[in-house]
Amino acid sequence: MIYFDNSATTKVAPEVLNTYSKVSEKIWGNPSSLHALGENAFGLLEQSRLQIANLMGVAPDEIYFTSGGTEGDNWVVKGTAIEKRVYGKHIITSSIEHPAVLNSMAQLEKLGFEVTYLPVDEYGHVSATDVKNALRPDTILVSVMAVNNEVGAIQPLQQIAQVLKDHPKVHFHVDAVQAIGKGIQKLIMDERVDFVTFSGHKFHAPRGIGFMYKKRGRKLAPLMSGGGQEKNMRSGTENLPAIAGMAKALRLLLTDEAAKVKRQAEIKKFIYEHVFNYPKVTMFSQLDKTFAPHILCFTINGVRGETIVHAFEEHQIYLSTTSACSSKKHLVSGTLNAMKIPEKIATSAIRVSLDEHNTLEEAQSFVRVFDELYQRFTKINS
Repeated sequence: MIYFDNSATTKVAPEVLNTYSKVSEKIWGNPSSLHALGENAFGLLEQSRLQIANLMGVAPDEIYFTSGGTEGDNWVVKGTAIEKRVYGKHIITSSIEHPAVLNSMAQLEKLGFEVTYLPVDEYGHVSATDVKNALRPDTILVSVMAVNNEVGAIQPLQQIAQVLKDHPKVHFHVDAVQAIGKGIQKLIMDERVDFVTFSGHKFHAPRGIGFMYKKRGRKLAPLMSGGGQEKNMRSGTENLPAIAGMAKALRLLLTDEAAKVKRQAEIKKFIYEHVFNYPKVTMFSQLDKTFAPHILCFTINGVRGETIVHAFEEHQIYLSTTSACSSKKHLVSGTLNAMKIPEKIATSAIRVSLDEHNTLEEAQSFVRVFDELYQRFTKINS
Protein backbone atom coordinates (compact mmCIF):
# COMPACT_ATOMS: atom_id res chain seq x y z
CA MET A 1 0.00 0.00 0.00
CA ILE A 2 1.15 3.53 -0.81
CA TYR A 3 -0.49 6.30 1.20
CA PHE A 4 -0.32 9.71 -0.47
CA ASP A 5 -3.22 11.39 1.39
CA ASN A 6 -1.41 12.76 4.43
CA SER A 7 -3.02 16.20 4.18
CA ALA A 8 -6.33 14.49 4.95
CA THR A 9 -4.97 12.62 7.94
CA THR A 10 -1.85 10.78 9.02
CA LYS A 11 -1.37 7.38 10.60
CA VAL A 12 -0.87 7.50 14.36
CA ALA A 13 2.81 6.87 15.12
CA PRO A 14 3.50 3.65 17.09
CA GLU A 15 5.35 5.59 19.79
CA VAL A 16 2.40 7.96 20.10
CA LEU A 17 -0.07 5.10 20.31
CA ASN A 18 2.07 3.55 23.04
CA THR A 19 2.00 6.81 25.02
CA TYR A 20 -1.76 7.10 24.54
CA SER A 21 -2.31 3.56 25.81
CA LYS A 22 -0.01 3.94 28.82
CA VAL A 23 -1.59 7.21 29.91
CA SER A 24 -5.09 5.78 29.48
CA GLU A 25 -4.17 2.81 31.64
CA LYS A 26 -2.00 4.37 34.32
CA ILE A 27 -2.86 8.09 34.59
CA TRP A 28 -6.63 8.11 34.35
CA GLY A 29 -7.45 10.63 37.07
CA ASN A 30 -9.19 13.91 36.27
CA PRO A 31 -6.59 16.72 36.13
CA SER A 32 -9.03 18.94 38.05
CA SER A 33 -9.35 16.55 41.02
CA LEU A 34 -7.61 17.42 44.28
CA HIS A 35 -6.41 13.93 45.22
CA ALA A 36 -3.13 12.30 44.19
CA LEU A 37 -4.54 10.72 41.03
CA GLY A 38 -5.74 14.13 39.90
CA GLU A 39 -2.43 15.74 40.77
CA ASN A 40 -0.56 13.14 38.75
CA ALA A 41 -2.82 13.78 35.78
CA PHE A 42 -2.45 17.55 36.15
CA GLY A 43 1.33 17.19 36.28
CA LEU A 44 1.38 15.28 33.00
CA LEU A 45 -0.99 17.81 31.45
CA GLU A 46 1.34 20.68 32.28
CA GLN A 47 4.41 18.69 31.30
CA SER A 48 2.85 18.13 27.88
CA ARG A 49 2.00 21.82 27.59
CA LEU A 50 5.58 22.75 28.48
CA GLN A 51 7.01 20.33 25.92
CA ILE A 52 4.82 21.73 23.13
CA ALA A 53 5.61 25.31 24.16
CA ASN A 54 9.35 24.61 24.11
CA LEU A 55 9.12 22.98 20.70
CA MET A 56 7.19 25.97 19.36
CA GLY A 57 9.44 28.54 21.03
CA VAL A 58 6.69 30.15 23.13
CA ALA A 59 5.63 30.31 26.78
CA PRO A 60 3.58 27.45 28.31
CA ASP A 61 0.74 29.83 29.21
CA GLU A 62 0.38 30.64 25.49
CA ILE A 63 -0.60 27.05 24.60
CA TYR A 64 -4.25 25.94 24.81
CA PHE A 65 -5.55 22.47 24.00
CA THR A 66 -8.46 22.02 21.59
CA SER A 67 -10.15 19.16 19.74
CA GLY A 68 -8.35 20.07 16.51
CA GLY A 69 -8.03 22.60 13.72
CA THR A 70 -11.76 23.13 13.18
CA GLU A 71 -12.38 24.04 16.80
CA GLY A 72 -9.28 26.21 16.90
CA ASP A 73 -10.32 28.16 13.80
CA ASN A 74 -13.87 28.59 15.08
CA TRP A 75 -12.58 29.72 18.45
CA VAL A 76 -10.26 32.41 17.09
CA VAL A 77 -12.72 33.76 14.52
CA LYS A 78 -15.83 33.78 16.71
CA GLY A 79 -13.96 34.44 19.94
CA THR A 80 -12.39 37.56 18.44
CA ALA A 81 -15.77 38.70 17.10
CA ILE A 82 -17.39 38.34 20.51
CA GLU A 83 -14.51 39.90 22.42
CA LYS A 84 -13.85 42.85 20.10
CA ARG A 85 -17.31 43.59 18.69
CA VAL A 86 -17.45 46.90 20.58
CA TYR A 87 -14.39 48.05 18.62
CA GLY A 88 -15.57 47.01 15.18
CA LYS A 89 -17.29 44.38 13.11
CA HIS A 90 -15.01 44.11 10.08
CA ILE A 91 -12.91 41.01 9.39
CA ILE A 92 -10.46 40.22 6.59
CA THR A 93 -9.76 36.73 5.31
CA SER A 94 -8.86 35.06 2.02
CA SER A 95 -11.14 33.36 -0.47
CA ILE A 96 -9.25 30.05 -0.12
CA GLU A 97 -9.46 29.40 3.60
CA HIS A 98 -10.51 26.07 5.10
CA PRO A 99 -14.29 25.69 5.59
CA ALA A 100 -13.74 25.99 9.35
CA VAL A 101 -12.81 29.63 8.74
CA LEU A 102 -15.08 30.41 5.81
CA ASN A 103 -18.20 28.93 7.41
CA SER A 104 -17.44 30.75 10.66
CA MET A 105 -17.22 33.98 8.67
CA ALA A 106 -20.58 33.22 7.03
CA GLN A 107 -22.16 32.77 10.46
CA LEU A 108 -20.77 36.09 11.62
CA GLU A 109 -22.09 37.85 8.53
CA LYS A 110 -25.58 36.72 9.54
CA LEU A 111 -24.95 38.42 12.89
CA GLY A 112 -24.08 41.75 11.33
CA PHE A 113 -20.33 41.45 10.84
CA GLU A 114 -18.78 42.48 7.53
CA VAL A 115 -16.17 40.21 5.96
CA THR A 116 -13.74 41.11 3.16
CA TYR A 117 -12.69 38.02 1.19
CA LEU A 118 -9.37 38.70 -0.48
CA PRO A 119 -8.70 37.26 -3.95
CA VAL A 120 -5.68 35.14 -4.83
CA ASP A 121 -3.45 35.14 -7.88
CA GLU A 122 -3.19 32.36 -10.46
CA TYR A 123 -0.97 30.37 -8.07
CA GLY A 124 -3.23 30.69 -5.03
CA HIS A 125 -1.34 33.41 -3.18
CA VAL A 126 -2.86 36.32 -1.27
CA SER A 127 -1.35 39.78 -1.70
CA ALA A 128 -0.12 41.67 1.37
CA THR A 129 -0.98 44.85 -0.52
CA ASP A 130 -4.58 43.69 -0.73
CA VAL A 131 -4.57 43.15 3.03
CA LYS A 132 -3.28 46.68 3.54
CA ASN A 133 -5.88 48.16 1.23
CA ALA A 134 -8.70 46.24 2.92
CA LEU A 135 -7.88 47.44 6.44
CA ARG A 136 -10.37 49.85 8.00
CA PRO A 137 -10.64 51.61 11.36
CA ASP A 138 -13.23 49.00 12.42
CA THR A 139 -11.16 45.94 11.37
CA ILE A 140 -10.70 43.55 14.28
CA LEU A 141 -9.22 40.40 12.70
CA VAL A 142 -7.13 39.22 9.77
CA SER A 143 -7.22 35.44 9.27
CA VAL A 144 -4.97 33.85 6.62
CA MET A 145 -3.86 30.23 6.40
CA ALA A 146 -0.16 29.41 6.26
CA VAL A 147 -0.33 26.63 3.65
CA ASN A 148 -3.29 26.05 1.40
CA ASN A 149 -4.57 22.51 1.90
CA GLU A 150 -5.45 21.96 -1.77
CA VAL A 151 -2.54 23.27 -3.85
CA GLY A 152 0.09 23.87 -1.16
CA ALA A 153 0.59 27.60 -1.72
CA ILE A 154 2.50 29.22 1.17
CA GLN A 155 0.95 32.57 1.98
CA PRO A 156 3.12 35.71 2.44
CA LEU A 157 2.67 35.79 6.19
CA GLN A 158 5.76 37.87 6.93
CA GLN A 159 4.69 40.56 4.48
CA ILE A 160 1.20 40.57 6.00
CA ALA A 161 2.74 40.74 9.47
CA GLN A 162 4.76 43.75 8.35
CA VAL A 163 1.56 45.47 7.21
CA LEU A 164 -0.14 44.71 10.52
CA LYS A 165 2.70 46.14 12.60
CA ASP A 166 1.10 49.50 11.99
CA HIS A 167 -2.24 48.13 13.26
CA PRO A 168 -1.38 46.55 16.63
CA LYS A 169 -5.01 46.26 17.79
CA VAL A 170 -6.00 44.00 14.89
CA HIS A 171 -5.82 40.31 15.71
CA PHE A 172 -3.74 38.25 13.26
CA HIS A 173 -4.69 34.57 13.03
CA VAL A 174 -2.84 31.88 11.08
CA ASP A 175 -4.33 28.46 10.37
CA ALA A 176 -1.16 26.33 10.38
CA VAL A 177 -2.80 22.90 10.17
CA GLN A 178 -0.94 22.06 6.93
CA ALA A 179 2.24 23.92 7.85
CA ILE A 180 3.63 22.23 10.96
CA GLY A 181 6.83 20.26 10.39
CA LYS A 182 7.31 21.64 6.88
CA GLY A 183 10.31 23.88 7.55
CA ILE A 184 8.43 27.16 7.89
CA GLN A 185 7.99 27.45 11.66
CA LYS A 186 9.66 30.88 11.75
CA LEU A 187 7.14 32.07 9.20
CA ILE A 188 4.07 30.86 11.07
CA MET A 189 5.37 31.97 14.47
CA ASP A 190 6.24 35.53 13.42
CA GLU A 191 6.22 37.89 16.39
CA ARG A 192 3.27 39.81 14.93
CA VAL A 193 1.10 36.68 14.71
CA ASP A 194 -1.38 36.54 17.60
CA PHE A 195 -3.08 33.16 17.17
CA VAL A 196 -1.98 29.95 15.44
CA THR A 197 -4.11 26.81 15.21
CA PHE A 198 -2.90 23.21 14.81
CA SER A 199 -4.45 19.76 14.46
CA GLY A 200 -2.78 16.67 15.92
CA HIS A 201 -3.99 14.14 13.38
CA LYS A 202 -2.04 15.96 10.66
CA PHE A 203 1.25 14.95 12.34
CA HIS A 204 0.68 11.40 13.59
CA ALA A 205 -1.20 12.22 16.80
CA PRO A 206 -4.68 10.80 17.49
CA ARG A 207 -7.77 12.36 15.93
CA GLY A 208 -9.77 14.76 18.07
CA ILE A 209 -6.87 16.68 19.60
CA GLY A 210 -5.12 19.91 18.67
CA PHE A 211 -3.62 23.01 20.18
CA MET A 212 -3.68 26.74 19.74
CA TYR A 213 -1.03 29.37 20.31
CA LYS A 214 -2.52 32.50 21.84
CA LYS A 215 -0.11 35.37 22.30
CA ARG A 216 0.09 36.54 25.88
CA GLY A 217 -2.09 39.61 26.45
CA ARG A 218 -4.41 39.05 23.49
CA LYS A 219 -8.09 38.95 24.41
CA LEU A 220 -10.31 36.13 23.18
CA ALA A 221 -13.77 35.11 24.31
CA PRO A 222 -14.16 31.41 25.19
CA LEU A 223 -16.55 29.29 23.14
CA MET A 224 -16.70 26.38 25.59
CA SER A 225 -18.19 27.32 28.96
CA GLY A 226 -18.24 24.98 31.91
CA GLY A 227 -15.81 23.93 34.62
CA GLY A 228 -13.12 26.48 33.83
CA GLN A 229 -10.37 24.28 32.41
CA GLU A 230 -7.58 25.84 30.32
CA LYS A 231 -7.54 28.96 32.52
CA ASN A 232 -11.30 29.45 32.05
CA MET A 233 -10.75 29.69 28.30
CA ARG A 234 -11.78 26.21 27.10
CA SER A 235 -13.90 24.23 29.54
CA GLY A 236 -14.24 20.47 29.46
CA THR A 237 -12.20 17.67 31.00
CA GLU A 238 -8.92 17.48 29.12
CA ASN A 239 -8.24 14.52 26.83
CA LEU A 240 -5.01 13.72 28.61
CA PRO A 241 -3.98 10.55 26.72
CA ALA A 242 -4.37 12.37 23.38
CA ILE A 243 -2.61 15.48 24.70
CA ALA A 244 0.39 13.46 25.91
CA GLY A 245 0.41 11.58 22.61
CA MET A 246 0.29 14.84 20.66
CA ALA A 247 3.25 16.24 22.60
CA LYS A 248 5.27 13.15 21.69
CA ALA A 249 4.12 13.32 18.06
CA LEU A 250 5.25 16.93 17.80
CA ARG A 251 8.66 16.10 19.25
CA LEU A 252 9.08 13.24 16.78
CA LEU A 253 7.92 15.44 13.89
CA LEU A 254 10.37 18.26 14.60
CA THR A 255 13.35 15.94 15.17
CA ASP A 256 15.57 16.17 12.06
CA GLU A 257 12.89 18.35 10.46
CA ALA A 258 15.18 19.77 7.76
CA ALA A 259 16.15 16.32 6.49
CA LYS A 260 12.50 15.20 6.44
CA VAL A 261 11.43 18.30 4.54
CA LYS A 262 14.24 17.82 2.02
CA ARG A 263 13.15 14.23 1.40
CA GLN A 264 9.51 15.22 0.84
CA ALA A 265 10.56 17.99 -1.54
CA GLU A 266 12.68 15.54 -3.52
CA ILE A 267 9.77 13.11 -3.86
CA LYS A 268 7.43 15.91 -4.89
CA LYS A 269 9.96 17.09 -7.49
CA PHE A 270 10.34 13.56 -8.88
CA ILE A 271 6.58 13.16 -9.39
CA TYR A 272 6.18 16.73 -10.68
CA GLU A 273 8.87 16.40 -13.32
CA HIS A 274 7.46 13.10 -14.54
CA VAL A 275 3.80 14.05 -14.91
CA PHE A 276 4.32 17.70 -15.95
CA ASN A 277 5.39 16.78 -19.48
CA TYR A 278 2.18 14.98 -20.38
CA PRO A 279 0.06 17.12 -22.73
CA LYS A 280 -3.21 16.52 -20.88
CA VAL A 281 -1.80 17.36 -17.46
CA THR A 282 -2.45 20.75 -15.86
CA MET A 283 -0.25 21.46 -12.83
CA PHE A 284 -1.44 23.74 -10.02
CA SER A 285 1.35 23.26 -7.47
CA GLN A 286 4.87 24.54 -8.13
CA LEU A 287 8.38 23.59 -7.00
CA ASP A 288 9.57 26.99 -5.77
CA LYS A 289 9.78 28.14 -2.15
CA THR A 290 6.32 29.73 -2.24
CA PHE A 291 4.83 26.22 -2.17
CA ALA A 292 4.94 23.61 0.58
CA PRO A 293 7.21 20.59 0.05
CA HIS A 294 4.51 17.97 0.57
CA ILE A 295 1.48 18.91 -1.60
CA LEU A 296 1.17 18.36 -5.33
CA CYS A 297 -2.11 19.14 -7.11
CA PHE A 298 -2.70 18.50 -10.80
CA THR A 299 -5.23 17.15 -13.31
CA ILE A 300 -5.53 14.71 -16.15
CA ASN A 301 -7.79 16.89 -18.25
CA GLY A 302 -11.04 15.28 -19.30
CA VAL A 303 -11.10 12.75 -16.45
CA ARG A 304 -12.99 13.48 -13.25
CA GLY A 305 -10.89 13.58 -10.13
CA GLU A 306 -12.83 10.86 -8.32
CA THR A 307 -12.35 8.55 -11.32
CA ILE A 308 -8.58 9.05 -11.10
CA VAL A 309 -8.59 8.49 -7.33
CA HIS A 310 -10.46 5.19 -7.64
CA ALA A 311 -8.24 4.07 -10.50
CA PHE A 312 -5.15 4.54 -8.34
CA GLU A 313 -6.93 2.81 -5.46
CA GLU A 314 -7.18 -0.33 -7.59
CA HIS A 315 -3.37 -0.39 -7.37
CA GLN A 316 -3.47 0.26 -3.60
CA ILE A 317 -2.26 3.84 -4.04
CA TYR A 318 -4.31 6.25 -1.98
CA LEU A 319 -4.64 9.95 -2.78
CA SER A 320 -7.55 12.41 -2.88
CA THR A 321 -9.34 14.84 -5.13
CA THR A 322 -8.62 18.10 -3.33
CA SER A 323 -9.74 18.79 0.24
CA ALA A 324 -10.92 15.73 2.17
CA CYS A 325 -13.69 17.92 3.59
CA SER A 326 -15.22 18.40 0.14
CA SER A 327 -14.21 15.27 -1.79
CA LYS A 328 -17.21 13.11 -0.82
CA LYS A 329 -19.56 16.00 -1.53
CA HIS A 330 -18.28 16.14 -5.14
CA LEU A 331 -17.70 19.88 -4.81
CA VAL A 332 -15.46 21.86 -7.14
CA SER A 333 -12.31 22.93 -5.32
CA GLY A 334 -12.85 26.31 -3.67
CA THR A 335 -9.18 27.12 -4.12
CA LEU A 336 -9.13 26.33 -7.84
CA ASN A 337 -12.33 28.31 -8.30
CA ALA A 338 -10.69 31.29 -6.56
CA MET A 339 -7.67 30.83 -8.85
CA LYS A 340 -10.12 31.19 -11.77
CA ILE A 341 -9.49 27.69 -13.08
CA PRO A 342 -12.33 26.67 -15.43
CA GLU A 343 -14.73 24.21 -13.83
CA LYS A 344 -14.14 21.65 -16.58
CA ILE A 345 -10.49 21.47 -15.56
CA ALA A 346 -11.00 21.90 -11.82
CA THR A 347 -13.26 18.83 -11.59
CA SER A 348 -10.28 16.73 -12.75
CA ALA A 349 -8.02 17.84 -9.89
CA ILE A 350 -6.27 15.31 -7.67
CA ARG A 351 -3.93 15.89 -4.74
CA VAL A 352 -0.84 13.93 -3.72
CA SER A 353 0.17 14.79 -0.15
CA LEU A 354 3.32 13.41 1.44
CA ASP A 355 4.80 13.03 4.87
CA GLU A 356 8.20 12.11 6.27
CA HIS A 357 7.58 8.37 5.90
CA ASN A 358 7.01 8.35 2.14
CA THR A 359 9.87 7.13 -0.04
CA LEU A 360 11.28 7.65 -3.50
CA GLU A 361 10.50 3.99 -4.24
CA GLU A 362 6.83 4.73 -3.60
CA ALA A 363 7.02 7.68 -5.97
CA GLN A 364 8.56 5.44 -8.63
CA SER A 365 5.66 3.02 -8.23
CA PHE A 366 3.24 5.93 -8.45
CA VAL A 367 4.60 7.21 -11.77
CA ARG A 368 4.57 3.70 -13.27
CA VAL A 369 0.88 3.41 -12.42
CA PHE A 370 0.32 6.97 -13.61
CA ASP A 371 1.78 6.10 -17.03
CA GLU A 372 -0.53 3.11 -17.32
CA LEU A 373 -3.63 5.04 -16.27
CA TYR A 374 -2.82 8.02 -18.47
CA GLN A 375 -2.68 5.76 -21.51
CA ARG A 376 -5.95 4.09 -20.54
CA PHE A 377 -7.75 7.41 -20.03
CA THR A 378 -6.31 8.80 -23.28
CA LYS A 379 -7.69 5.85 -25.24
CA ILE A 380 -11.12 6.20 -23.63
CA ASN A 381 -11.30 9.94 -24.35
CA SER A 382 -9.84 9.85 -27.85
